[in-house]
Amino acid sequence: MVRLTIEKIEEIFDRNSDYRLDSDQKERIEKSYTFLKDFSKDKVIYGINTGFGPMAQYRISDDKLEELQYNLIHSHSNGTGAYLEEEYARIVMICRLNTLSLGFSGVSLQYLETLEQFIQHDIISCIPAHGGVGASGDLVQLAHVAYTLIGHGKVYYKGEIVETSEALKATGISPAKLKLRDGLGAINGTSCMSGIAAVNLIKAKKLIGWAIHASSIMNELTSSYDDSFSSELNAAKLHRGQQKVASIMRDLVKDGSVLKERNAHLFNQDHIKGQEYFSEKVQEYYSLRCVPQIIGPVLDTWEYCKQIVEDEVNSANDNPIICTDTQNVYHGGNFHGDYIALEMDKLKIAITKLSMLMERQINFLMNSKLNQIFPPFLNMEKLGFNFGLQGMQFTAVSTTAENQTLSNPMYVHSIPNNGDNQDIVSMGTNAAVMTQKVIDNSFEVLTILMISISQAIDLTNKIDQKAPSTRSFYNFVRTEVPTLTKDVALHTHQLELKKKLLNTEKDLF
Repeated sequence: MVRLTIEKIEEIFDRNSDYRLDSDQKERIEKSYTFLKDFSKDKVIYGINTGFGPMAQYRISDDKLEELQYNLIHSHSNGTGAYLEEEYARIVMICRLNTLSLGFSGVSLQYLETLEQFIQHDIISCIPAHGGVGASGDLVQLAHVAYTLIGHGKVYYKGEIVETSEALKATGISPAKLKLRDGLGAINGTSCMSGIAAVNLIKAKKLIGWAIHASSIMNELTSSYDDSFSSELNAAKLHRGQQKVASIMRDLVKDGSVLKERNAHLFNQDHIKGQEYFSEKVQEYYSLRCVPQIIGPVLDTWEYCKQIVEDEVNSANDNPIICTDTQNVYHGGNFHGDYIALEMDKLKIAITKLSMLMERQINFLMNSKLNQIFPPFLNMEKLGFNFGLQGMQFTAVSTTAENQTLSNPMYVHSIPNNGDNQDIVSMGTNAAVMTQKVIDNSFEVLTILMISISQAIDLTNKIDQKAPSTRSFYNFVRTEVPTLTKDVALHTHQLELKKKLLNTEKDLF
């Protein structure tokens, strides 16, 4: 069985790969469905011949079983808020297809082949962001996926939002016919929060990589001492993330000629003789000197989150679980989203801290009294008459502040509902959606930092002394954003740079 990794999801997200059911998956699906159909004939099994949630105490007559599955989908297709972006929704659908194909769900092959056809023809369900509480999984959001598969609701198709019936007519696809357990299997699980989480990880990786690169250049711009990211110093602390960040920084700035060594300065008697006050700082500000210690835990958080999200995406996360090996059906709570909720909260806290680091680095470059190198706000023209990048700093500060509020955890915001049947819930999709916003905000802060760094490089007139990777970084920015020599709006340029960042691989770890 092939594991759906974050790397594989990224290939699908970037449309360099696709997802198709293979023969082994189809065999498991058919086996699970056939077993459940026979096994349930003379037994009471949740969601097959009972009501749902607190109404599971009511038995449903045999002539109403298929209608029961439709009732479930119709009654739960009531999410609100903005739709998830099309590419996020597409990954959600792929994650649902993947978990239901494991053969633990008793869903019909016909239903999953319809889901596969939707994905292959780019008929992507419009999924409202606000809905399920992540306890019986993403009931509301996934109901909207199932609602389109049975021919209702709205979908993304050919760049527009259209009625599902219109897209089906254009492609010749027939709506799915719900059988046995298809309705419950369709909506009972964590695939919405997991799909969003997977895309969040893809984007967060790029963000972290660019932030490490920017932080390395910050040290070059200030001709900092190189020992803060030396192997010797960082090996003395045993965190893998810190050591990895320091190693990446060393690789990025190698072959440059502006960093200082203490042996040539403060450890050199000829250099320090007779000095009672040192005009150059003995140690840099924390936003420059503590980069490995600050981004290290962010990287470690990302790595662990990746493991958890991959495990969830490749798990059977619905209820009940159909086990053909033991010829039994097990009732429990695999649909609960706490794993994703906690990891998304941890990731958004880590990314918020990353945005705080970048905001402080922007402030350092803007404040001439701090850096003692550059004019106020990196202004190349007449102070007082021209304003440099002053306006951008406001945006960076306000966006970072929003991140700080958004980073409050959802994991501990359980509200009992569903007649207190769901008495402790995960809020996992809420956590994933908020993390998406934090990551998006942080890319906006990153663009301002990158523009500021490039402006500072122009002011030094020492681009040739910087490391080759720094020159590549500078050229990357300058293809989208011109040097600011007079007061002009750079809003459009910022948007284009952000778009370019999101579409460019930054594979540093």
